[in-house]
Amino acid sequence: MSDLMLVECCAPTLAGLKTGSLFACPYTDREELKAQIRRCNRCLHAAGLALIALRWTERQALLYLFRPKALQRDLLGQDAGEILARAGYESRDCVACLLHLMRRLRSKGDFPHEIGLFLSYPPEDVKGFIENSAKNYKCIGTWKVYGDEAGARKTFSKYKKCTDSYCRRVEAGTPLHALAVAI
Repeated sequence: MSDLMLVECCAPTLAGLKTGSLFACPYTDREELKAQIRRCNRCLHAAGLALIALRWTERQALLYLFRPKALQRDLLGQDAGEILARAGYESRDCVACLLHLMRRLRSKGDFPHEIGLFLSYPPEDVKGFIENSAKNYKCIGTWKVYGDEAGARKTFSKYKKCTDSYCRRVEAGTPLHALAVAI
């Protein structure tokens, strides 16, 4: 996992614009990827970030870079709580929710669409996605929008500008820890 891969997939999270980012990371040596995750966590911990593997397959890991304090805040919102309760979450504690999400991702059941709550998607859009079976959305960008289209389009633009800027900076040699904004 290169710094560029992490930045391409997670720049808005590194910049403090969103709570979390999810990406698939191919690997040939699981132990080496685990070592890279540990190195990344040492580098980003001071900025309030954590990187974990939510699911492993034979050749790829589903990695989640997030801000634990922001995730806890997001999950405590009333709308988020209703979505989580309907999906079988018994607690709104950040760690308990992550463990439940990991179990759901590893099960053979339905995909856990509540995952949008872990990625800073507006709860109204997560709810709309679930209730509409991913249809009837107003627009699509980082996520499918069912609520505030204008606000979402501004956010999509902000995320793209951030990603472009961060990619240029990492390609110019800026170290990962210097890109991680402490909030």
